Amino acid sequence: MKLKLSENQANNGIKITLFVLLVAMIILLFPAKKAFNYHFEVGKPWTYQLITASFDFPVYKGEEQISKERREILKNFIPFFKIDTVLVYNQIKKIHNDFPKSSLTFPGLESRLIDELESIYRTGIISATDLSKILKDSIKNITVIYPNRHTQKMTVASLYTPKSAYQKILLLAPEIIRSYNLNSYLKENLRFDSATSEIARNELLNELSLTSGMIQSGQRIIDRGEIVTSGKYQILKSLKTELDNRREAVKVSVFSLIGEVLIVTALITLLLLYVYLFRPRIYGKNSELIFIILIILVIVAMAAFAIRQPVLNYYMVPYALIPIVVRVFFDSRTALFTHMITIMIISLMVDNPFQFLLIQMAVGMATVSSLKNMSQRSQLAHLALYTFLIYTAMYLSLSFISEGDISKVSLEPIIYFGISSILLLLAYVLIYVFEKLFGLISDITLVELTNINSDLLMRFSEVAPGTFQHSLQVSNLATEAAKKIGANSLLVRTGALYHDIGKMVHPECFIENQANGNNPLLDVDLEKAASLVISHVTDGEAIARKYHLPEQIIHFIATHHGTNKTKYFYNSYINSHPDKIPNVDAYTYPGPLPSSKESAILMMADAVEARSRSMNDFTEDNINDMVETMIDGLIADGQFKNAPISFRDVEEVKAIFKEKMKNIYHTRIVYPDIKKR
Repeated sequence: MKLKLSENQANNGIKITLFVLLVAMIILLFPAKKAFNYHFEVGKPWTYQLITASFDFPVYKGEEQISKERREILKNFIPFFKIDTVLVYNQIKKIHNDFPKSSLTFPGLESRLIDELESIYRTGIISATDLSKILKDSIKNITVIYPNRHTQKMTVASLYTPKSAYQKILLLAPEIIRSYNLNSYLKENLRFDSATSEIARNELLNELSLTSGMIQSGQRIIDRGEIVTSGKYQILKSLKTELDNRREAVKVSVFSLIGEVLIVTALITLLLLYVYLFRPRIYGKNSELIFIILIILVIVAMAAFAIRQPVLNYYMVPYALIPIVVRVFFDSRTALFTHMITIMIISLMVDNPFQFLLIQMAVGMATVSSLKNMSQRSQLAHLALYTFLIYTAMYLSLSFISEGDISKVSLEPIIYFGISSILLLLAYVLIYVFEKLFGLISDITLVELTNINSDLLMRFSEVAPGTFQHSLQVSNLATEAAKKIGANSLLVRTGALYHDIGKMVHPECFIENQANGNNPLLDVDLEKAASLVISHVTDGEAIARKYHLPEQIIHFIATHHGTNKTKYFYNSYINSHPDKIPNVDAYTYPGPLPSSKESAILMMADAVEARSRSMNDFTEDNINDMVETMIDGLIADGQFKNAPISFRDVEEVKAIFKEKMKNIYHTRIVYPDIKKR
């Protein structure tokens, strides 16, 4: 016996499978648990149970204290320089060759110059760059290494640079020596010995102790409610370091795993309950559920990856992509709810969940509030800037509260916020990818489709100009009605522009395109005429698919007549053949019925606009009666039984149509002719 599942059971099975897979994959993405999994800050109370030392461990000094002690130790650091003792003899030999032997102007100048050079080179000539580095580090002495490895300590103040050596020699005989290029005799003979200096520096730093005491096994560390002082902070941090070092791969306890599974399951259940109760249209489409699940998984995976990489930070992840992308395809409430669930899951991974939640909640709410619709590329750039400003403002505010001193606030996270905000520009690419993968439609695509200069609409206006004008009028009526009742006005506007494109196949069969008054439908039998008129629906679907229009727009084409009859031909047949039963199917549109507010609005707008073209007297009463009659007739025929539109919505749509039709067909002033005298 074969077991057959109903469509509803199969869909429920798919949803349960998706639910289990999502929870399992999120749990697998969780970073490995640390041995010391507590969050604490200086000046804040300890909110956990009593902590006692289970083993002896040293108390490590803080980075600030270590840096201070390192600076104190390095004050005694003396760098090493190698001296070139041969260079001076080469320079003296050069002087013998260059200096004039017969000069009587200043007897003994050559010997005095040589003596001065020997004295200067004996002390040492250092480059100006090396000297500035030494002075910058407040070093007063250096150690000079001679070729025989003998060393001698010298004061920095006694050293020469080529410039100071030149100035000293110039005092011997300024007028004569200026005429010679003294710079060629003055070269640096002191070279920084980086290898020896680094060894000496490390020996000094090795004397620095990284610990400031020991905690004995069993010693009480901190209890619930106690304030975390700077001293206790270092002890807790030292305990965390020791535990992490002792357990490189900490095994997660069974209870920890159970806790993670329960909380992730609860959060995902809340999301699915929201979709089931308040967004049944999304719940009913597995593709849309998979889309929401995928965007959650992508962001959670990015956060987990950033947490695992030491060079990255989890604040670099563009969490605001969730409300942006979800809002583009659905609504603000769904976008915010999805964002909240995702950041609550990620908060279980980060080291400061309270700060993370506050910042991301503010960013998510601001993003949803500022993104009513996305129809321009520039909106993403503006949104990225606003997001960065909100990130920065929230972080600085929380840091001021926590630290109480602006000098202690780290500005490094602001760089991470900048990276996260820049990555939001990827939303434009993601929107396009998700549209193609899941058959969704965004406002950006709708704006592109409403461009009347597109190839399809330009051809439409040329082949069937009357129908094109009718579509424009229907679009205007439907857009105003959609705005009034809170439907998607951009979607219905786009659907209205394309709803009659099937009339391009036989434009001459429709009266709005018959400029010369010839109607070819009068030359065929009533069933054939009805068939030609009805075919514009299926022809429109075929054209739409040929031009790769989204399924949502094709839905408007298929449903704009629902299962109405071509009443002109149907009634004509009954009147002509009162004794025969007509073939009702031959005069009935194939449907389906409208299944959304937007498609219901389009049906009403199409019927009202078409009926208005057959009116002769556009008085207020006639317009009101026409709108009431047409829409009430559609309701009576059951055309809106599958559409989620209320009686109140219908009444508001009627009021809008009446107002717009009166504006279109208002009475105009007759301009008087000039009387001939």
